Amino acid sequence: MTDGTRTFTDARAWARTGTELLLDAVASLDEAAFAAPSALPDWTRKHLAAHIAANADALGNLVHWAATGEETPMYASAEERAAGIAKGPALSADELRSWLTASAHKLAAGLDGLTDEQWGREVVTAQGRTVPAIELPWMRAREVCVHAVDLGTGVVAFADLPRGFLTALVAEIGGKRGLTELPDGPLPEVAAWLAGRPHSLADASELGPWL
Repeated sequence: MTDGTRTFTDARAWARTGTELLLDAVASLDEAAFAAPSALPDWTRKHLAAHIAANADALGNLVHWAATGEETPMYASAEERAAGIAKGPALSADELRSWLTASAHKLAAGLDGLTDEQWGREVVTAQGRTVPAIELPWMRAREVCVHAVDLGTGVVAFADLPRGFLTALVAEIGGKRGLTELPDGPLPEVAAWLAGRPHSLADASELGPWL
């Protein structure tokens, strides 16, 4: 199973790698470090950690949908999604780490349990896209890999992400942004630029945030 730039096996591996990078990045954060600003505007690391944990829970709803055929939206409403992020600052560092870890492991177990038939079942994303369940590992890989960098701990940079993941990310974002030409530069910097993150590319136009 492939879309030309990535395979299903690739996406599952990248989701696992991204999860490991993410959990390593928060492993030693104390209360002050968790409350510090992330690399995303107006979000502390606690906001971001809560968003990632809630994303795992939401994707778990789609896993349930694929496994049972019972329609289960990622989020009951936009308000529910916002509430999940907003509760981050109210949680302690240990509570956030526990939520991040437990939600990631629960999602991984759910994905591992899907059969070939269930992987082919269609689900609907929070953006209203209808996709087969085989897209879920890629959706999670993007979240954990990019947001591991966004934590801004200095532990993870775009250069630390798998090269194949960066290639697939560049292809996807470039296509969605309708770009036919990309600036010259190292792959991690091009990926960062496309994602609207800090980069070292000279004379590259500014792009808005993605993801």
